Amino acid sequence: MELATKSKMFCGCPADHFGKEPNTQTCPVCLALPGALPVPNKKAIEWTILLGLALGCEINEISKFDRKNYFYPDLPKGYQISQYDEPFCVRGKLEIEKGKTIRITRVHLEEDTGKLQHRDRETLVDFNRSGVPLVEIVTEPDFHSIEEVDIYLKKLQKIIRYLGVSSADMEKGSMRLEPSISLTTDYKLPLPNYRVELKNINSFRFVRKALEYEIERQQKEEHVQQTRGWDEVKQKTFAQREKEEAHDYRYFPEPDIPPIRITKEKIESFRKEIPELPDAKLERFMTQYLLSEYQANILVEDRTVADDFEKKVRELTEFSAKDIANSIINKRPLQTKSTVVVDEKELDEVIKKVLTQNPKAVADYKAGKTQVIGFLIGTIVKEYKTPVDKQLIISNLTKLLSY
Repeated sequence: MELATKSKMFCGCPADHFGKEPNTQTCPVCLALPGALPVPNKKAIEWTILLGLALGCEINEISKFDRKNYFYPDLPKGYQISQYDEPFCVRGKLEIEKGKTIRITRVHLEEDTGKLQHRDRETLVDFNRSGVPLVEIVTEPDFHSIEEVDIYLKKLQKIIRYLGVSSADMEKGSMRLEPSISLTTDYKLPLPNYRVELKNINSFRFVRKALEYEIERQQKEEHVQQTRGWDEVKQKTFAQREKEEAHDYRYFPEPDIPPIRITKEKIESFRKEIPELPDAKLERFMTQYLLSEYQANILVEDRTVADDFEKKVRELTEFSAKDIANSIINKRPLQTKSTVVVDEKELDEVIKKVLTQNPKAVADYKAGKTQVIGFLIGTIVKEYKTPVDKQLIISNLTKLLSY
C-alpha cells in the first residue's frame, strides 16, 4: 500500500505519480545515481506506526532499514530499501467477524519500485513510482475460505482510509493485493512445505477469481513453490518465477540509515491520534442512534459520510437520527436517478446464483454472523452490473436467505 505522503520515502520528489508524464518526478536518489544518499521520510514512519497501532500491533522501540537484494529492470539500485528482522510493527490482529481473528505478523515500511510498460517487442521503464513509501502488511496463514479473505481485505481498506494515510485506491495502484496459497486437508496440521504467491492484484474481484482458479489448479497439479500472476483476459493464473526465500535476498542492514529509536512516550502519543475506527463506530451508531445494522453499515463505509451524519444529527434536532440516516442513504450514488427500474425476477436469479456460489457465507449468516450480508450485497451488485437500489437487494436477499 502506497502512503499518501507529499514526498517519496528517501528523497524530496513528489510521491503522487499517477497520471504524470513518465520519468518527470525523479532525482539522483530515486534514480540511484552514484553518491546519492537516502534520507527517511518522517511522516511515512509516523503513519506506518499509526497503522500498526490501529491493527493492534506492538511497536518496536528500535527498528532499522535493510537492503533487499535482487535484480530487476524497475529497481535502479539493484536492491530495495526495506525492513527485515526489526520492522516498526509486529504481532497485531484484525477481527473479521465474531470469533474469527486474523493475526498480523508485521507491518513494515519500504520503497516502491519503478513501473514497467510493455509495448509490442520493447519494454520501457517509468521511475516516477520508484521510491514512493510503501507499507506491507503481512498476515499469518489464518484464512480458511475465500470469503474470509474478502472480508479481511475490505475491512483493512476501510481502516486505512479512516486513518487517512492512503487512498488505498486499487485502480490507481496505491493498494495492491498479494495472497499466498497452500492447500491442506486439515488447517490444524502444519502447513505444507510450499507456497504460491499471487502478485500485484488490483481488485477484490480479481483476488477472488484468482484464488478460486489457483485452489482448483493446485488440487490437480504438482505443488511447486512459485510466484504467479493473474491474467484477467484468460481467467487464469500464470507462472512468473520460482518463489524466493528470505536468504535469496541476502538481507543486511542499510549502512546509510542508522537504526531508528521510538520512545514509549512517542508511541503513546501516536495511539491518541487514532480516530474512532469503523467497527467501533458501527456499534456506537446502532446503540446511540438506534440505527439498523444496514443503516449503520452504509454510513460508516466512508468516514466523511459518517461525520456528515453526526453533524446533521446535532444541527437538525427536529428530525430523528433514523430519518437523517435514511435521507443520507437515499442520496448515495446507487440511490439517484441513475438507478433504473429492474426486473425483480432477474435480480432474484442473480441473488440465487450468488447464494449457491457462496454456501459458507449463507451458513455464516444463518448461524448469526449477519455481517457477511455486506459481502453478499457487494457480490450481487457486481454480478448484476445494472445500477440497482440496495434497499431492494436487501429486501430480496433477506427473503431468499430465510428459505
